[in-house]
Amino acid sequence: MGLVRSRRSNAKNRDGIFQMRWSWKIGQVAGIGLYVHATFWLLIAFVLYISWAHGHNLAAALVGAFFVIVIFGCIVLHELGHALTARTFGIKTRDITLLPIGGLARLERMPDKPIQELWVALAGPAVNVVIAIGLFVLLLAMGRTPQFSLIDLSGSHFLDQLMVVNLWLVAFNLLPAFPMDGGRVLRALLGMRMEYTRATHIAARVGQGMAFLFGLAGLLGDPFLLFIALFVWMGAEQEASMAQIHTSMGNIPVQHVMLTDFRSLQPDDTLAVAVEHLLAGWQHDFPVVFGHHALGVLQREDLMRMLTQGGSDTRVRDAMRRDIPIADSHDMLEDALRLFHECKCHTVPVEHDGRLVGLLTMDNVGEFLMIQAAINRRRLGPGRAGATHL
Repeated sequence: MGLVRSRRSNAKNRDGIFQMRWSWKIGQVAGIGLYVHATFWLLIAFVLYISWAHGHNLAAALVGAFFVIVIFGCIVLHELGHALTARTFGIKTRDITLLPIGGLARLERMPDKPIQELWVALAGPAVNVVIAIGLFVLLLAMGRTPQFSLIDLSGSHFLDQLMVVNLWLVAFNLLPAFPMDGGRVLRALLGMRMEYTRATHIAARVGQGMAFLFGLAGLLGDPFLLFIALFVWMGAEQEASMAQIHTSMGNIPVQHVMLTDFRSLQPDDTLAVAVEHLLAGWQHDFPVVFGHHALGVLQREDLMRMLTQGGSDTRVRDAMRRDIPIADSHDMLEDALRLFHECKCHTVPVEHDGRLVGLLTMDNVGEFLMIQAAINRRRLGPGRAGATHL
């Protein structure tokens, strides 16, 4: 029930690229992969159990499970609202994942302008409003008075309850707390009047304040609110961290961060040469060049795999990856980092006027960010520097 940049997830591989584990693709809508997380099926099983335990009626249990699936269909439409609106601003959506708590659309990046983020954030709840209005009109056309009753998984007043759920989704998502849409709406509105990082900091604080209230209500009543409180608190903290990274990388060209002291390989070199380079220094991945142009990259894992399969006499051309994107030295660092997500790689060659001039790796980007943070702490002083973190 929210949208995140593609760095957001619960698992991290060696390349520093975040991916959602235990998710299976169930289809594709508007060119966007639709995934379901394993824990989603636990929710369906739970609903089946509760419905069965309530009346030992298999038909009622199946209707309850079907109702939940229909609700998540509405959530998919909600996420598509985000995704298709983001597409109008030139922002791609990598995938949509269904979780027990809702849906998650992974955007390539968040919109740069506050007004764009506002429209993208509001698009999801707007879809639920349209669905609710459509159901309301349908019920009137059927000669029925819409019932705004409590949710009952037994199947009575199915359309009425689906309308109520969509209205509830609108209200819940517009709470001013990350990672819900309301948190992004708040940041967008604040961002029209102040700097991006400060707007994020304030919105994250508001979100964590709401998480505290959720947690308190959970202790006094519904334990499920404790889970929501943790979800909101972590989402707000992560969004603040992402804003700090965005600020640290803003307007910094790749040439200020790239490695210029590196070793390269020729396509006809053997893997034995690569092994010598690997053992002689710090470098793990090697650009493969022809003349001054990078043809690809020999990654350490590919080197190890081909050593096992073909031995050290295997040519580099047979082990290298040719689909590695190439950054330009004048590209902005934040833009260049998207290449890592595209190629699922750890090292990207950097060229200038068609000549290989450097390497950009996740390791040296991380070191650059740590150096920037240390400099900022020194410049701002302990008190003010600490105030920039949640």
